Amino acid sequence: MPLGRFDGRPTSPVNQMLGSGLDARLFSDISNLSGDSPVTPVDQFFVRTRASEGQKFPDPWTISIANLGQKPQQLQLDSLAQLSRPMGTHLLECSGNSDPANFGLISAASWTGAPIGAVMDRAGRAKGESLVRISGLDDESRTWQTSVAGASWIFTRDALERAGAFLATGMNGAPLTRDHGFPVRLVVPNWYGCVAIKWVTSIEAVGDEEPATTQMREYAARTQQDGIPALAREFQPAAVDLAAMPVRVEQLIDGERVFYRVIGISWGGAAPRRDLTIRFRANQPWVPVENCPAPASITTWSLWSHTWRPEFPGRYQIVLGAADRTIRTRRLEYFYYTREVEIDRV
Repeated sequence: MPLGRFDGRPTSPVNQMLGSGLDARLFSDISNLSGDSPVTPVDQFFVRTRASEGQKFPDPWTISIANLGQKPQQLQLDSLAQLSRPMGTHLLECSGNSDPANFGLISAASWTGAPIGAVMDRAGRAKGESLVRISGLDDESRTWQTSVAGASWIFTRDALERAGAFLATGMNGAPLTRDHGFPVRLVVPNWYGCVAIKWVTSIEAVGDEEPATTQMREYAARTQQDGIPALAREFQPAAVDLAAMPVRVEQLIDGERVFYRVIGISWGGAAPRRDLTIRFRANQPWVPVENCPAPASITTWSLWSHTWRPEFPGRYQIVLGAADRTIRTRRLEYFYYTREVEIDRV
């Protein structure tokens, strides 16, 4: 049987929209993930900000694409549809996914969209122009409590194409919902969700001295930047390092002896190998995770499991690490995804 909630503290409701506009949240319930259901239903896919009354959605919707020193071109949605195709299953994680009671600002979907390079080429975007600002419609009509209005991020074109970035028009076989960025949002696989601009309205080339956007500055610490760089070109890619955490603990019985199975997920990183280690208290040694298969794709999560036979009842901290210590795992090194569980039977 599954044990109670991790951490033992009250947690926000899951799979339920809370708040409005830039203050909105929907935390996904990741406790029941399995290999048979690796994709999050659209109505349960996490939301960090949602559409609001202050956003005036244009009709028809167009995306302005501007090269340096040239008149912007307008890309119609029907032209974008001609470039769209299935883009595979990719995970998004909010860079502020920090509540140890659920860590629910993370989800995976099967996306449809147009590769960003094809979009820029269709509009005659010069390949020699390196910095690209992608902006979305945001509600700047009021001050929000938990986020700063102004949705835009500046990338190098090379970084976008190497990551396999695309303009998404659908998820899980259906058009995007408005709260997930309808009619078009940016997805940059293996980068944090703060770069996944919703309601995209413009793609424009900018110069090397372009300042960092307000959104880049807001999320500098959460994307492991060195301070808050003043210029966009000084920002490091907001890439997700190899990460892992448990999603549930199952209590099992073998004869008269109780034991436990820890089920978890791993995601992120630059390589398909995700060999993990685990420990349950600070004074215990790290041991290899028992069942940790290599993922089919590095841009979504994969499941792992570990048999656990604690010696004594009590409170334990479940901590994951990389078996290969040369792999960059900044959040794991800071015990970011540590989860606590109370064991009363052994």
